[in-house]
Amino acid sequence: MANVFTGNFTQQEPLPERAIARAVEVMRSGRLHRYNTVLGEISETVQLELEFARYTGAKYCLAVTSGGYALATALRAAGIRSGEPVLTNAFTLSPVPGAIAAVSGAPIFVETTPELVIDICDLVNKAVSSKARLLLLSHMRGHIVDMDRLMETCDRLGVAVIEDCAHTMGASWNGVKSGRKGIAGCFSTQTYKHMNSGEGGLVISDDPELMARATIVSGSYMLFGTHAAGPTADTYEEIKYEMPNCSGRMDNLRAAILRVQLESLDESCRRWNERYFAVENELGDLRGLVIPARPGKERFVGSSIQFLTPALTAAGIKDFLHRAKARGVEIKWFGAPEPAGYTSRWESWRYAERQDLSQSARVLDQLCDMRLPLTFAIEDCKQIGIIIRDSFLQSMVTQMRRERFEPSTSTCAIDTQ
Repeated sequence: MANVFTGNFTQQEPLPERAIARAVEVMRSGRLHRYNTVLGEISETVQLELEFARYTGAKYCLAVTSGGYALATALRAAGIRSGEPVLTNAFTLSPVPGAIAAVSGAPIFVETTPELVIDICDLVNKAVSSKARLLLLSHMRGHIVDMDRLMETCDRLGVAVIEDCAHTMGASWNGVKSGRKGIAGCFSTQTYKHMNSGEGGLVISDDPELMARATIVSGSYMLFGTHAAGPTADTYEEIKYEMPNCSGRMDNLRAAILRVQLESLDESCRRWNERYFAVENELGDLRGLVIPARPGKERFVGSSIQFLTPALTAAGIKDFLHRAKARGVEIKWFGAPEPAGYTSRWESWRYAERQDLSQSARVLDQLCDMRLPLTFAIEDCKQIGIIIRDSFLQSMVTQMRRERFEPSTSTCAIDTQ
């Protein structure tokens, strides 16, 4: 096996030939707009909504332009008011607090545990102190909190949950599909997610009034009657006058290529997990490197892998990342002093009120993250695991030698139990 990995961590699989053929049909028709249909025709977007609702078990589904737009739409549909506090994870990506800010809400960040899920004890404290009535729950990087305990807690507190499922499409908790516990579930079909339309989003819900409000917000004009995956027309009687049109509709071209991908989503999820476990098997017994445990009730999708490095200092982590990159393995670090690419944390989101999140800081200071595209073969993933292992051990040796001459240097360790 080669010492250097030559794969591309951002290269996704090509779209299926059937998806390409269907896209060409839509383009030849000229009817890309979801409401531009001929008599008796059901648009590609409506068919995607019906099929995704059936896949998740939801009553209703709405297709929109992006995952971030889906989050903002769900918040609007939930009746958010200007300046209203909204609880969300400290460990998430910027579009999540960005969606809250986009609808004039105030993000209140909740601590993250070493298992990379929201800290329910801190959630209780923040919910009581802020009097928030909404939680935008991010299943960040596919890690699902104990949803039974979380929903019981939020129900008791009177907090409604909107699920950010950008990284959990196809995943489930205790047999229930992700996105089905809260008042709404929001999904992304951006290129690096589990279905690829470049950009795109989906909102699911069982609440007819919430979905009617979301549909008007998405820019349905008075054409909501064509939404076969939405509530009945009478639900809109007052709502159609109350909600603004904030146009963010998905088009038929994106819907067409997503419909084909939805047919093989479960198979794609199985393939991602094969790759995840191929890497994990090379790292599982490595002292000083911790892969967060996955609860038995969680059925996750391993499209990326995360691990903590409590045995390394910040300098040691930088050395480790440098060694891995020199051998072709690209690892992101959430402890870097400046945001880079998709990797940022709450200190960088200065539109939100400054918060002290010491527990989350300790976790993220040690957190490494790596994509696992389906373009990688299983043998590729084994090789990547070996390179990570070798690079980590070499950095540990370098750090120990350094500490021998600099005894004051301390390790920033966290409790991973």
